[in-house]
Amino acid sequence: MRVLLFTGKGGVGKTSVAAASALRAANSGLRTLVISTDPAHSLGDVFDVALGDSPVEVAPRLDAEQIDAQARLEEHWRDIQGYLVGLMQWGGVGEIEAEELSVIPGLEEIFALVDVRKHLDAGHYDLLVVDCAPTAETLRLLSLPDALGWYMERVFPMGRTLARVSRPVLGRVTSMPLPHDRVLGSVDELYRTMASVRDILKDSAQSSIRLVVNAERMVIAEARRTATALSLFGYSVDAVIVNRLLPDEISDPWFDRWKVIQAEHLAEVHQGFVGMPVLTAPLFDTEPIGVDALTTLGEALYGDIAVDDVLHQGEPLAFSRDGNDWLLQLALPFADRADLDLFQRAGELTVKVGPHVRKIVLPAAMNRLRIDGASLRDGNLTVRFAPRVAGEAVTADA
Repeated sequence: MRVLLFTGKGGVGKTSVAAASALRAANSGLRTLVISTDPAHSLGDVFDVALGDSPVEVAPRLDAEQIDAQARLEEHWRDIQGYLVGLMQWGGVGEIEAEELSVIPGLEEIFALVDVRKHLDAGHYDLLVVDCAPTAETLRLLSLPDALGWYMERVFPMGRTLARVSRPVLGRVTSMPLPHDRVLGSVDELYRTMASVRDILKDSAQSSIRLVVNAERMVIAEARRTATALSLFGYSVDAVIVNRLLPDEISDPWFDRWKVIQAEHLAEVHQGFVGMPVLTAPLFDTEPIGVDALTTLGEALYGDIAVDDVLHQGEPLAFSRDGNDWLLQLALPFADRADLDLFQRAGELTVKVGPHVRKIVLPAAMNRLRIDGASLRDGNLTVRFAPRVAGEAVTADA
């Protein structure tokens, strides 16, 4: 099954583009499901039908679903939340406040991705189209398994064993609620599920992310930052979609300046995302609501292109040998040298770009190598690793 994720700044027409893409795929013969992980849930409005928490047929071979975030929250967070509420109440927080504080911002989007795995396992569809939350939330949920990976793989198992052993002893000397193994098991199960979804979304042959933008300076700037962060975490962007361009039919002089500005921004997208397909759609005279309008939008977007094709395939992360040295190459389009930092420690390379941090587990053959230089050119980071000198510590920062 192919998976397409559509994301972009709020208000650019992301949901309409995702719905039109799904409808066009269904019209080509693919059994397609489009789901919304956006809390705004405008997918039903775009199709002009009532959608629920399970797939509903909206056109031949096309189902749509708006995920019930609260239901997913109760299903996957109930045991963990119960422990957190009890812990906060023990610390003096009121019941209502504890209930509110126990729900971490962004959990709804995280649990929504669990449905991606569910539908992949079921195998009822040829294509899964995901209308993601706006870019900031999408990045947060996509990067979660990487952010927790080191802790969950190394520290969590030991902590779980320690908690099981110490719980009877500590229970006699303190009234503080201690996590039961059921709670820790829920944490582990959630992480494993999210990690498996991450692996699916990182497979560029199976999954692609498409950025939706308008021909506006601030929107394009955010798309550039998003592309950098997605590449940092190993996700593939295979197309940029520029939506709502003023059509040539508009001849009123009042729009002339707007057309010039949009043309400049469109050229900026082509130049900035060089080598990547740039799809465009015009601004229509009515809102793209309903099957007929979405069909027209899909035709304008894709033309002769198959929606489920891999439109661009790059390698976000690659290792190679150079004599006795190793090279790590990481695509970081639009990254600024001033925002970049990296260091090596305990078999991992930590790369920081602005507020985003990724820990890259190095191959075993590189464990006794050290950073011997790094360069950022044309959106590609190259880190050279060389053999350590005699007596040099294995742990190093650079």
